[in-house]
Amino acid sequence: MADTKPGLRKPAFTKVDQLRPGTSGHNVTVKIVSTKMVLQKGRADGPQARQMRISECVVGDETGIVVFTARNDQVDLMKEGTTVTLRNAKIDMYKGSMRLAVDKWGRVEVTETASFKVKEDTNMSLIEYELVNAVE
Repeated sequence: MADTKPGLRKPAFTKVDQLRPGTSGHNVTVKIVSTKMVLQKGRADGPQARQMRISECVVGDETGIVVFTARNDQVDLMKEGTTVTLRNAKIDMYKGSMRLAVDKWGRVEVTETASFKVKEDTNMSLIEYELVNAVE
């Protein structure tokens, strides 16, 4: 029997200014501009003591910046000036603005420092979106 397994295809990378609300499956290489811990709480009641940590990080590339919500183990990777590749990232909406997030189906990898300069004057998270129901 011949092996008819298709070869792995190269991931398509997206730029920050191409991100849109309600989309997912993005592969983005970004630099971390700043990071801020917004939630840190531990739960000692239960079979294993779990700690929940959420950090909001401003990340960007040469096209713009966006807020990335890092959760739990991802928080440790988010250090200012570090370049990370976000695999299978999705856009969450929070109070009408976009937030980039990586859930359990994605991956956050620290990579070698990128050569681009972050364009900080185009913040995709400052654009407010409104949910409109279209009637057919």
